[in-house]
Amino acid sequence: MSSIEINKDTYLKWYESMLLMRKFEEKAGQLYGQQKIRGFCHLYIGQEAVMAGTMSVLKHEDSLITAYRDHAHALAKGTHPNAVMAELYGKATGCSKGKGGSMHMFDKENKFFGGHGIVGGQIPLGAGIAFAEKYAGTDNVCVAYMGDGAVRQGALNETFNMAALWKLPVIFVCENNGYAMGTSVERTSIETDIYKLGIPYGIPSSPVDGMDPVAVHNAMNEAVDRARAGEGPTFLEIRTYRYKGHSMSDPQKYRTKEEVESYKAKDPIEIVKQTIEKEGYADEKWFEEIDAKVKAQVDESVKFSEESPWPDPSELYTDVYVQKDYPYIMD
Repeated sequence: MSSIEINKDTYLKWYESMLLMRKFEEKAGQLYGQQKIRGFCHLYIGQEAVMAGTMSVLKHEDSLITAYRDHAHALAKGTHPNAVMAELYGKATGCSKGKGGSMHMFDKENKFFGGHGIVGGQIPLGAGIAFAEKYAGTDNVCVAYMGDGAVRQGALNETFNMAALWKLPVIFVCENNGYAMGTSVERTSIETDIYKLGIPYGIPSSPVDGMDPVAVHNAMNEAVDRARAGEGPTFLEIRTYRYKGHSMSDPQKYRTKEEVESYKAKDPIEIVKQTIEKEGYADEKWFEEIDAKVKAQVDESVKFSEESPWPDPSELYTDVYVQKDYPYIMD
């Protein structure tokens, strides 16, 4: 039984939050095609239930850290769409002052710590954030996300061992969308049930249906309860799917159209919408209002980004070191 129950408000929040993630990412894809957004761009379309189910359990003081498919994580954690879109544009008003772009978003106020381009590099950092919370005596937790390719980094094993030994309040989440870039899990791992990697370390580990926010909510709720109670880490393999390629430059020749369509048939946003309709939680007018609200938010984020200034060249020398007058930066 979940300590945080799923109710009408949960479903309504899920629908709105997932719709914002979806529409934001669709717009980002369009803008990338128009060369308004440059560099790398990894879209989250199809995986929205993972973040929806997570955020219905966490509190504001809890931390998130993830890899480079990070736009939806920032939005879910509370970063304003304007700040996320401006960061994609590389503008000074972005959440990382335009210095991070798509892959390196940070929002200290909302305890979102990236956005990391090094595969698996965020895993030990997530444990470090959890250690800091334990050291400070809080009951806050950190959720550290990774892709299925990152679990083959040695840092994961080192971190699992330390997190289990010290009973750190961290939930490790593998968002397994089936492919590390264009390579399937079956071609790269002797153990295709990724959740089993946590078992040798004594970490409670389990698979989760990542297309269902209810399943994600329940699994995350149990893991968060354990972490807050001082019982240590949990490892969840949340099995999800991305409808788009690894990045905007991915031709997706490694999978069939039939496979993609089979996952679209169980789209998490549509499943939540159907439940809302079936339970009578909202009428068609409510859906129309939410759709219009989300569209306006996305449109406003584009307008804000278009009108925002580029970073001043002097910004190259700021935010490099904590010490503001560090003497070894040459102008």
